[in-house]
Amino acid sequence: MSRLVTLMLSFALLFGVLATPAPEPRHVEVRLTDYAVNRITVIGDSYTTGSDQGGTGADGWPTAVWRTLSQHGIAVTPTVAAEGGAGYCTRGNRGSVFEDLTVRAVKPNDALVVFFGSRNDMDVDPTRLSVAMYGTLQLARQIARKAKFLVVGPPWPTANPPESILRIRDVLGYQAELAGASFVDPIAARWFVGRPELIGTDGVHPTNAGHRYLAEKLAPLIGAQLYPY
Repeated sequence: MSRLVTLMLSFALLFGVLATPAPEPRHVEVRLTDYAVNRITVIGDSYTTGSDQGGTGADGWPTAVWRTLSQHGIAVTPTVAAEGGAGYCTRGNRGSVFEDLTVRAVKPNDALVVFFGSRNDMDVDPTRLSVAMYGTLQLARQIARKAKFLVVGPPWPTANPPESILRIRDVLGYQAELAGASFVDPIAARWFVGRPELIGTDGVHPTNAGHRYLAEKLAPLIGAQLYPY
């Protein structure tokens, strides 16, 4: 865990994204990695797809992260499979859970698989949730045997998340460890806390500014997984 934290800090300093927005796209020479190697799949919910509050299309955090990585010589070929309302157990607005998205998107030649969320599992029985998380992560491991895994727990925009969210975080952290994944805890890191301007009027979903904030957090984390160290 300490190694991950060290790498995260190193990438944050390299990228210069923790305090400033991602710079505008520009052409750079790709030096560190190769598009054919660095295939990334992201599995997530509306915090990844965006919502009517912000973060759709080019305004979403994934696009900003790919741009930032490219500007620092880290080339990626991304696939984003995310569905609003989805979780490990909870079906999204198109009927999918994270396992369904994993089957559709994860490929054997992925270099990195990222799971982000999900607060949508708040009402799920903990035992059932644990089983679903285990099955989903192990399925991804069976498909992408050489990939690194980055599992990001659900963020919460205030300093006092409900017990149901903490339970999701704790179960997911345990299952991520079993799967050999790097686990990131946005609740402990206090993502969004004290920054109400980053969350939309619904009190749940990030605005465009909130997605830029997510990109600032996630670019060093993803870069640390891909950087050849």
